[in-house]
Amino acid sequence: MTGTIKGAMRTRLVSAMLLSLLLAGCATAPRARYSPHPAYRVATATQSSSAPIEEISPIPAVSVAAAGVQYHTVKKGETLWSISKMYGVDMDLLAGTNSISDNSSINKGQILKIPSSSGARPRTVDYHSAKKAYFSWPVRGSVISRFGDKAEGSVNKGIDICAAEGRNVSASRPGRVVYCDSYLKGFGQTVIIDHLDGYQTVYSYNSDILVKVGDTVRQNQVIAKVGQSGRAKQPMLHFEIRRDGEPQDPARYLVN
Repeated sequence: MTGTIKGAMRTRLVSAMLLSLLLAGCATAPRARYSPHPAYRVATATQSSSAPIEEISPIPAVSVAAAGVQYHTVKKGETLWSISKMYGVDMDLLAGTNSISDNSSINKGQILKIPSSSGARPRTVDYHSAKKAYFSWPVRGSVISRFGDKAEGSVNKGIDICAAEGRNVSASRPGRVVYCDSYLKGFGQTVIIDHLDGYQTVYSYNSDILVKVGDTVRQNQVIAKVGQSGRAKQPMLHFEIRRDGEPQDPARYLVN
């Protein structure tokens, strides 16, 4: 009975997210003004075969205590999201406590204050075996429109990554495919993956889709090909991360 209720809740959540995508536009045109930060350059991993969803392991932490306050020293490849998962704290609370606005503010060796209200303790596991807990970049290319950018009267709910036509688009995390179609107005060929923990990822403007609804996918498994469908004005991928249906800034989750 519990499984049936949870399944129904996930179905309603995905349906609500699809409706919000239909009602809300996103920025697609390349912007003439670029951020002062260098454009992202990312690389995808090799394709792996479809398999059952892997259990997400916690990320190790390095922490020190001072006068009852808990701190964390940032390791290479860590993100706000992965650190918040380690300590079981809300990511926005963690960011606010440390005056962090985006992932570019996180650097190796930086010391973060963990919100004292959590009373959380990091769990130490093998770092290399836990890499699958991250959100990985879905395609190799340059970010030409960031989260919150405005263009043509709409606000970008994710990021737009310029990439070569036909380049592989990979799953950012393990999950189950819940949507594969081109019915979302303006988004073109779109794939939506439910990660079964309150998070979903959206991949739009594709030329080809290589998975079907119901498939389970591994992190970095190729799911589509970069295209120029929907309202895209050049070959690119529109990528979103949503938490309980609400758009999140991918820069706070993706590993640089």
